[in-house]
Amino acid sequence: MSNLNIEQKSIYKLLSDSKADFLIPDYQRPYAWGEDECATLWDDLSSFAFPNDDSSQFNSHDDEYFLGPIVTFENNGKQEIIDGQQRLTTIMLLLRAFYEKFQCAKDPNTEKTRDMISQCIWKTDEFGNPNTNELKIDSEVASDDDKAEFLSILRGGTVQGGWKSSYAKNFKFFQERIRTFVSEYSMYTALLPVRILNNVILLPIEAESQDTALRIFSTLNDRGLPLSDADIFKSQFYRHFSDEGRKDDFIERWKALEESSGETFCPQSGTPMDELFSRYMYFQRARQGNRSTTTEALRGFYERNGYELLKKDRTLDDLEALMGFWKAVAAQDGFSDRVLRRFFVLNYAPNGMWTYLTSVYFLQNRGADGELDEERFHAFLDRTIAFVFAYAIERPGVNALRAPVYPEMINIVRGKEVTFGGHRFDRKALEGLIRSYTFTNNRPITKSMLAWWAFNDPDQPLIGLDTRLEIEHIYARKRAERESGLRDIGNLETLGNKALLESRINIRATDYGFADKKKYYLGFTDAREQTKEPTKVHELVDLASKADDFTEQDIRDRNDRIIGSFLDYVGANGLLE
Repeated sequence: MSNLNIEQKSIYKLLSDSKADFLIPDYQRPYAWGEDECATLWDDLSSFAFPNDDSSQFNSHDDEYFLGPIVTFENNGKQEIIDGQQRLTTIMLLLRAFYEKFQCAKDPNTEKTRDMISQCIWKTDEFGNPNTNELKIDSEVASDDDKAEFLSILRGGTVQGGWKSSYAKNFKFFQERIRTFVSEYSMYTALLPVRILNNVILLPIEAESQDTALRIFSTLNDRGLPLSDADIFKSQFYRHFSDEGRKDDFIERWKALEESSGETFCPQSGTPMDELFSRYMYFQRARQGNRSTTTEALRGFYERNGYELLKKDRTLDDLEALMGFWKAVAAQDGFSDRVLRRFFVLNYAPNGMWTYLTSVYFLQNRGADGELDEERFHAFLDRTIAFVFAYAIERPGVNALRAPVYPEMINIVRGKEVTFGGHRFDRKALEGLIRSYTFTNNRPITKSMLAWWAFNDPDQPLIGLDTRLEIEHIYARKRAERESGLRDIGNLETLGNKALLESRINIRATDYGFADKKKYYLGFTDAREQTKEPTKVHELVDLASKADDFTEQDIRDRNDRIIGSFLDYVGANGLLE
């Protein structure tokens, strides 16, 4: 059984200890607290120290404010921080701001408080005198380019011009709050910091080894502390590469992955790095032959067998390759035009399952240089679009898609083509579902189908993925109300009356009649000689160039074309019975 040294301590007792010497190691995350977190901390500590804004209601012997744990292990005489670096860093900035404010203090209580703070920031001699050249905390975070500012602030108590790091912003924030506090409560100047020092409690957990500390780190994360799965994975990788004598190589590679994932992924939950690990997980699930439609939690998958998967060089190589692939997709670079057009359509897919399937495909089929066979890959993307879109209409819900997709992932890693052979659509039944489906704007499949239709046009140019597209009613709702020109008002919400349109245009064109809409589709120069760019949706440009009006019959005819073309597309991909 591992030995743990756990003792609840006040901030002053923990930091003023002559043995206190903390290190934020290079594999940790950069400092991430912003003004919102600092404001919450300040408000909480102020309310704690002055209950109901009344100094006399505070009980200095019994009142305590628990700030949280600090998990460390001793490494070459320093306490390497595994968890708690964000709160400890912020406390150091707060204490340094108080110390700077008290530089010219003359009353005994404030002087005593300043001395107490100095013993928390700097190492001291045997008489308790601070050595301002030796801090009690150091940072080696490899991916934090601003850590030098943190250490400089602690040493000198100033922020240099041009510094924009979180350290600098938070230090200045605390300085301003302290100035306001001192001006409003000058007679209580020393009470707030001394109550923070003596009555705010930390729980230092000192493990006997890094292994034990990491297990505690993982357990604390289970209990809701703000640590991502990728942070734990990073620690496991770090141990492996450190044992191999390649720590610096790992740090550089991990930093590059973090930067790329942050630029590429916008996950609805978790971090961008968590998203990368999720996409890789499906590849490994497929290699294991796992057909279960119940997907276990990300960390539960990787921690199996003691994180064995993260102790292999190949895993990091795969992650880098996968990241490079998705970065190229996001940049619309490195693929043929027709593949990029398929990716654009998939970007509007009704759910994200296609990203997992495509990740498996890439990792299994990439060549030595990371290239894919263009013909096969384009066919794979086409079949994926046809199946996912049709299935979303037949059986809405991402969970329903797991049953047919997971076996295809296994087929991929076994060298087989993706055919979705376990499921075929009946053309008449699918047509009936599409015609009876209510394609409201808030249903993801509506944009999916409109994106597919736009790029079904061979003259449709590629559009940047950062372009914000909204759903346009070609026959406007207000027009229908004003003219009462529709026999069946339900035609307004059919695919035949909808198209994708840039939001910058859609905002202006939304309520106009068709004659007015045409100039917005085609672009024009206004009375102030400002050019209004045309839409990049070719169908709308073509429609505005050739038609004088867009009627209810046009809606019905266009709806028939969209549905018929989509059914043909599904059939062309071998998905009809």
